[in-house]
Amino acid sequence: MAGTVTWLADGPSVVEDLEVFGSVSPIRAVTEAAAAGEGWTEQRRDEIQQLFDSMAPGWTGGHSSAAQELPLTDGLARGGVGGDRIVELGAGTGLGTSEIVDRLGPVVGVDLSLAMLQHQRTAEPMVQADASILPFGDSSIDALVLVNMLLFPAEVDRVLREDGSLLWVNTIGSETPIYLSPEAVVDALLGAWQATAARAGSGFWAAVRRA
Repeated sequence: MAGTVTWLADGPSVVEDLEVFGSVSPIRAVTEAAAAGEGWTEQRRDEIQQLFDSMAPGWTGGHSSAAQELPLTDGLARGGVGGDRIVELGAGTGLGTSEIVDRLGPVVGVDLSLAMLQHQRTAEPMVQADASILPFGDSSIDALVLVNMLLFPAEVDRVLREDGSLLWVNTIGSETPIYLSPEAVVDALLGAWQATAARAGSGFWAAVRRA
């Protein structure tokens, strides 16, 4: 069902010219299929897990910059997400976890890759799980934070409370390999949703809620 997106004024230090990178990545097709509720087979899950396991040792040093950090920090500051139970999906090695904790309080991190979690930089509780089958009860989560993470609409709909929110962040905008525009996010989610969004640094964020 089509949703609505309201774009706010740009946040700090917007990067206008992005180097071609993620738009030619094969994981882009995986991202779009997952958001459409298609193609997430056991084989595909295992392939993605093995891919990120292989990248885990060098992940922290190779995927962080001031420009890439700004979309998350701006989204946490202006998106209005929060609550008592916060979950970060695709937590990886914790590049953004500390910032989430500083802004929102305690968070539980989830990642498919055990190797990524073994390289965690934070002391927050972490769970290895497939985000298409989360180990949380129905309507039990106040906010989900997804930074460069696959979107599984049915599971988002299941675990989020009726007044819950989702913070979607792509740190290098349309050149993020795991990319969906804010418009694509609200359209993929089940039912009617609305979002506020803004650019910041090299990417953008969208705070999404049920309409």
